Amino acid sequence: QVQLVESGGGLVQAGGSLRLSCAASGRIASISRMGWYRQAPGKQRELVASITSGGTTTYADSVKGRCTISRDNAKYTVYLQMNSLKPEDTAVYYCKTDSAIYYVAGGVRVSDYWGQGTQVTVSS
Repeated sequence: QVQLVESGGGLVQAGGSLRLSCAASGRIASISRMGWYRQAPGKQRELVASITSGGTTTYADSVKGRCTISRDNAKYTVYLQMNSLKPEDTAVYYCKTDSAIYYVAGGVRVSDYWGQGTQVTVSS
């Protein structure tokens, strides 16, 4: 099993910045892709940004130029630096790992995992 612990959410004024962190723990061998999703009230969950173990990044058009995703492969931690925040960025932000390979008795398993979510609120 892999556990994800998120931190860094909070309340910020429009134009401000926040840095989200998500640390994966467990008997991890590797994690292919790590990313951040968000879900606002009444809306579907959407991808904000993702990054592969090789450093290839993907961003939603709505956050390009304002957000930067990075990861520390040695620590299985992913970060999301969010600048110039807008009220429409208000949502619960979720960390996700794709194809996390972890050790179990007798071998390995592969699975995807979601974090518990962290609230980001941007006031106007």
